[in-house]
Amino acid sequence: MEELPDIKQLDAEAKDALIVVLWEEVQKLRLKLIKKPKKTSKNSSLPPAKGFKAQVKSKDKATKDKRAGSIGREGGGRPLSEHPNQIITAKINSCQGCGTNLSSSLQQLIQRYDRIDIPPIQPVVTRVERYSCTCPECGQQQIAPVPVEMEPGSPFGPRIAALVTTMRYGHGISYSRMQQMLGEVFGLELSEGAIANLRLRVKEQLQSEVAGIVQRLRSSRLVCSDETSARVNGKNQWEWVFQNDQVCLHVVRPSRGGDVIREVMAEHRPQIWVSDLFSAQKTHPAEDWQVCLAHQLRDCQYGIDAGDEIFSPRMKRILLSSFVLHRRWSELAASTQYQYRLKLRRDLSLALALSPTQADGVRLQNRYRDLREHLFLFLEDSTIPPTNNSSEQALRWSVIFRKVTNGFRSDWGRDLFAAVRSIVNTGKRQGLSAFESILTALNPLESLFSLS
Repeated sequence: MEELPDIKQLDAEAKDALIVVLWEEVQKLRLKLIKKPKKTSKNSSLPPAKGFKAQVKSKDKATKDKRAGSIGREGGGRPLSEHPNQIITAKINSCQGCGTNLSSSLQQLIQRYDRIDIPPIQPVVTRVERYSCTCPECGQQQIAPVPVEMEPGSPFGPRIAALVTTMRYGHGISYSRMQQMLGEVFGLELSEGAIANLRLRVKEQLQSEVAGIVQRLRSSRLVCSDETSARVNGKNQWEWVFQNDQVCLHVVRPSRGGDVIREVMAEHRPQIWVSDLFSAQKTHPAEDWQVCLAHQLRDCQYGIDAGDEIFSPRMKRILLSSFVLHRRWSELAASTQYQYRLKLRRDLSLALALSPTQADGVRLQNRYRDLREHLFLFLEDSTIPPTNNSSEQALRWSVIFRKVTNGFRSDWGRDLFAAVRSIVNTGKRQGLSAFESILTALNPLESLFSLS
């Protein structure tokens, strides 16, 4: 409508039609003026690092003094070591005032504490002298065998290789800083070229362990999966994680599509898949699918922030009650569990029968109508997690590493990082530290799977 017509010339029917047109225009303008709520880590998948950071109030000085304490004594922090390397006993020999001999007097222990330090670190150099001779009978040349891990080649042993790998991929330390630390702290002179060659050697040695992780994953009944962005050669790629409570596999691929899932899982069809609602994750090969409820809880919160007062608050209460049930599930009898599952389904049906008017509430309601069979599988089987938080935790260091290093400059560096993260996160599930996991994987006589 370019200009307002002459109202006096319009009959009642034309005026009614004009009012309808103007009303529709007003509603369109109103929708444009409505300000969407700001997305935060509490109502979306935005990481906490990008959210608002409140000012932290300083603690009262009296509280600080109250919590302060000496090492090893009541009120202190670090407990005394159970097996000290040495014990120094400080007893009184004579009185400092009059010089009386007190060595035979009864003396009371008034203080016990530990002093902890690190001795100077020096590399252990083992020289191998290998002999050969000619057999006088048959004339064949004989060369003496050497012990395992003492073969000719790189002079640096597996502990140095594990240390370099942990420093780079467990702490994000650059080549130059690593070279400086190895020299100053460990007394070990390594050039940047030697560090690069060590990484190449580690990549080859980890392949068998990674293959074992893939094999174990392809026989798992439950797989949790997630993905995050990665930078390779200045281009965006995607780091995927596939994991459960036994193994964890990382791969970095140019694609974020379902072809990566098919490549990793091959012909294997797990019973349960746990993931968010990303389109590629919906193409999973599993028999059933548990949707990550942590994501849904944040989406419901966004619906509440956006003004939905009908569906989103109701759905959020249902999700929260399911979390409470999950924490108490092992304490409940089977009959009680059954009753709670029935109640949860009834509550969900009542929520889906509501009539929200706000756009975000309508969108969420339509979503859960399609997903209602995939929301509460974890209450049918206690081995199924209600969230995909374990996958996000497995990717957390990858995100930090990307921010610290700005990504990878080669495909082999990308693949080595994925292999190391697979080894470290699989070892973590067996109670091993990052260094222990890598060292175990580099030992030809051991395996991460032999420890499980």
